[in-house]
Amino acid sequence: MATSLRRRGLALGALSLAGALTLSACGSSDSGDKASGSGPAKTHTVKTAMGDVKVPVNPERVVVLDTGELDSALTLGVQPVGGTHSASEDSFPSYLPASRTKNIKQVGEIANPNLETVASLKPDLILTSKVRDGDRYEQLRAIAPTVMTESTGTAWKENFQLHAEALGKQAEAKKVVADYDAHVAKVTEAIGGKEKAAATEVNFVRFVEGADIRIYGKQNYIGSILADLGMGRPAITDKAKDGFSYDVSPEKIDLADADVVFTSTYGDPAKAGATKTMNSGLWKGLKASKDGKVFKVDDRLWIAGIGYTAAGKILDEFQAKMTG
Repeated sequence: MATSLRRRGLALGALSLAGALTLSACGSSDSGDKASGSGPAKTHTVKTAMGDVKVPVNPERVVVLDTGELDSALTLGVQPVGGTHSASEDSFPSYLPASRTKNIKQVGEIANPNLETVASLKPDLILTSKVRDGDRYEQLRAIAPTVMTESTGTAWKENFQLHAEALGKQAEAKKVVADYDAHVAKVTEAIGGKEKAAATEVNFVRFVEGADIRIYGKQNYIGSILADLGMGRPAITDKAKDGFSYDVSPEKIDLADADVVFTSTYGDPAKAGATKTMNSGLWKGLKASKDGKVFKVDDRLWIAGIGYTAAGKILDEFQAKMTG
């Protein structure tokens, strides 16, 4: 009996010690610190639009709820387990390698994710933005640590840095940014240098189903890339609401005139007015039209990509069209 009780006491003592070590490790919250000899911490704190959030040091099951977050994850070598798609499409952007997106589970539309599907994936990190999912934050954080940026679009570079921090990929992010800067310099040189770029006015016109035509301003994703290239922008871009876009009817499309005009369409071209507008006398009278400098591009890349992988492809296409 005495021997049996002694063995039982030793076993309980071992279990208690193991439990204490486990609790010590789980309770640590600073990346790289050590708590009572428990080894490296398993979480670190990230400052987000919703306050400080503790996230895994090396998240393994990441769900992304917008195209910018999807671009960031794949750019940094992280394979998400789930992601959203745009309301007008039922798949992920085609500019991303199909081999990298084919195994990502669809979890609903952007700004309208299926929370049950998200939860079923057992994520250890969710990436999104306040402008898309701020009203669902409490529900999302109940599923997994949720890192939100304030917005999307023009802040894409800052957002990328937050994504990299949350994913534990800061070193990889530095290389991505350096490569982008070198790419911008290469394209600027290819199109004739900084002076020629500044002297060439470029407009971006987006046809949107169910809305007016948008002449894009400077405070948006594509506007920031054009600024990095040092391209000139027509005066109309300074009238853009909140710097985002100056919206016009087909009868005022002559306001979009510039040396070069890039266009894209969200939705059906006929319903968005692209077909009718681009066949009109006003459109054909644009300087860019007369000079053969109107270029149609993929909306899901140039407008919705919102990341460094998309930016790299945009730069390549921009150079090809401007020098072709």
